[in-house]
Order: sequence, then C-alpha cells, then structure tokens
Amino acid sequence: MNYQAKLFIILLCVGLCAARSNAQFRKYSNEFLNIGAGARGLGMGGAQVASTEDGNAGYWNPAGLVYVYEHPAISLMHAEYFAGIGKYDYLNGAFPLNDRYKTLGISFLRFGVDDIPNTLYLVEPDGSINYNNISSFSSADYAFIVSYSNLFLDDDDRQLSWGANTKIIHRKVGSFAQAWGFGFDAGFMYKTATWRLGIAARDITTTFNAWSFSFDEREKEVLYLTNNDIPIKSTELTAPTLVVGGAYNFALGDNFHLLTEANLNMTFDGKRNTLLSASPVSIDPKFGVEANISNVMFLRAGVSNFQQALADGDTLNQKKVWIFQPSIGAGFKVGNVAIDYAFSNLANQSNPLYSHIFSIRLDIMPKKKVSEKNGTGIPELPRPEKQKKQKVYYPG
Repeated sequence: MNYQAKLFIILLCVGLCAARSNAQFRKYSNEFLNIGAGARGLGMGGAQVASTEDGNAGYWNPAGLVYVYEHPAISLMHAEYFAGIGKYDYLNGAFPLNDRYKTLGISFLRFGVDDIPNTLYLVEPDGSINYNNISSFSSADYAFIVSYSNLFLDDDDRQLSWGANTKIIHRKVGSFAQAWGFGFDAGFMYKTATWRLGIAARDITTTFNAWSFSFDEREKEVLYLTNNDIPIKSTELTAPTLVVGGAYNFALGDNFHLLTEANLNMTFDGKRNTLLSASPVSIDPKFGVEANISNVMFLRAGVSNFQQALADGDTLNQKKVWIFQPSIGAGFKVGNVAIDYAFSNLANQSNPLYSHIFSIRLDIMPKKKVSEKNGTGIPELPRPEKQKKQKVYYPG
C-alpha cells in the first residue's frame, strides 16, 4: 500500500471518528488554526503575540492590527508540508478606519490535501482488484476571520491596544463529510520604548464544529461489509488557549536593532506532550529573535514545539528524547513591498521534514512622509489631534 492510500485511510478515519460522541472537547480539534501566518512569525518560531504589527496580527494577536495605521496593506503566504502533500495558504487585508486608532482586518486561510485516492471501490464484489475504480478527492480546512483593533491608551512613552476576532470555520472531506463552526479570540498589547507585552486568548467561548456526513447506499454497503461505522452527525468543541508573551528591543545602533521574544502557550484540557505538562494546565514555550538592519534587511531564528519522542531506531528500550522544531528566516523591505522567507524542520531527528514558507506584504499606497522620528529612526505613529514625541519602537 503506497503512502497516498495510507494517507487516504488516515484522513477518512479522522473525519469519521468525530461521530463517536456528541459535543465533546477534543485536544487537537481545528489544529490547522495553530500552524501560523506569515514567514516572519514562522521564522521566529511562532513567538509573535507581543511583537506582531502587520496584517498577520489578525492571526497572532488582533491587538497588533492597530499599527497598520496609514493605508491598507495586503499580506499573502504559501507553504507546503510533508513533501508537498499538504498545502497551506493565507491571505489578509488590513484596513485603517477613519479614526487612525482603529483598524479592521479580514483573513482567509486554507490547509488542504488534494488528489487523495478514493479506494472505497477498489475491490470488486468477486474479490478482484479494479484500479479503474479509484477516484480522487480533497480534504481541506478553511477559516474566515474578521478582526478589529483599537488603541485606547496613548501616552508619551507607552501604548495599550486591544483587539478581537470572529472566525468562521468550514472543514470538508470530499463528498463524505463537512463541518461548520465559529469562535472568538481576543488580545491585548502593551508597549514601551523597549519592552512589549502581549496576551492572546483564543477560542475564548470554545470553538465548535458541527459535522454532517453524507454517504450513498453503495458507500454505506461497502462501509458495512468492511466493519466500519456509518456516522450521521457529531459536534466537537475546541477548548480555550491562552498565549502570553514578552519582547525586548535592543537598540545596538542607529541602524541595527535586535528584537527577542518569548511566548508561553497555555492549554487547559489536561496533560499534553509539551515541555511543561501537568493537569489541567500544559505550557508550550516558543522563542524567537529578529535582527533589523536599517529597517530594510531582517534575519530571524526561532525554536518551538518541544516534546518527547522515541529515539530514532530505539524499538527495544523505548527510550524517549526531547525534540524541538527549529526555524530560520530572512526578509527584505523595499519601498511598499516586503518579502519574507522561513525554513523550518518539523522533526529534529534523522528523518527531518523540511518546510519552505514564503510571504509577501504590499502596502496599497506609498508611505506618507513623517517629519518626526522616534529614537530608533523609524517613523512614529501619527497623531491626528496633537503631535508629541513618541519613543515607542516599531519594527519593520
């Protein structure tokens, strides 16, 4: 059996197992929403909740969207996982409102596996194998996110903003199963000249998926003869997650800054395979760093996903070792265009799974000339009512 056939069976079983219970929490429900957004964030290991300030903030922490303040911006990202089997795409538009202290964001993302062989009718009733009966289908997860951000504290040396997300989820496995759901996120961000703190509460009211299944009579017959359950409906719930992060900006010169950030992803549904595992709270740390050279060139690195796994080749002693996911990245910003790249390893052992992530950000209008600059040489956030010296640092 080739890998595609195995993948088909796995995906079909995952989709069908949702029917085994009604309205229950699942530790790994809607996991496609935990991948990330933008090569900048993924190059920093996903440590973004305190420093995200472009359209991708709609994913990481909606409170950061308020820093898209002069003109609309469009962000695009594409990544492929598992040797190109899984494809992940992210699109975001950030739109400052008339009041420059408020920003609206709209995001769309898709994670899908296409051209999956449907081997349901591979075996004929007489037991013979007929490869002409193999068709293909796609398994895809979609999310549509509307974000809003507001800056409600703006002093000379500190700022405080909040944001919220409303997300609509659609998941589809060929013609066999589909689900609809919705959820809410909220976030806060506090910034000074050098420090920044961020909090993002995801799925704060729990996020649900209501599954429905559709099989014709022939498909039901095959499932029955192969001792498979025939599901009808199911509802699954995603428990809330709290992400707390802190970042510090080292100004090492007029044209060189080093931003470091650490995040703690906290889940509340019992023990998980994380660095700090307990009941009911488990904590998954993430660390990232970004070097900013003249606000034109950026170098990044990060580490995340600490977990225990069996050592490679150790089938006798069952000895577990700690593994993690490293990542590196780079970015360039020319005029109103920013291009970012990230490279990550999904399994830090002898058979790593490498992923290449590309993203681009386009500012719809050329940036306006700002007369005053903060201590880092980067334009400050304009103030419509009054101009005052701003010391808060803004990354590129």
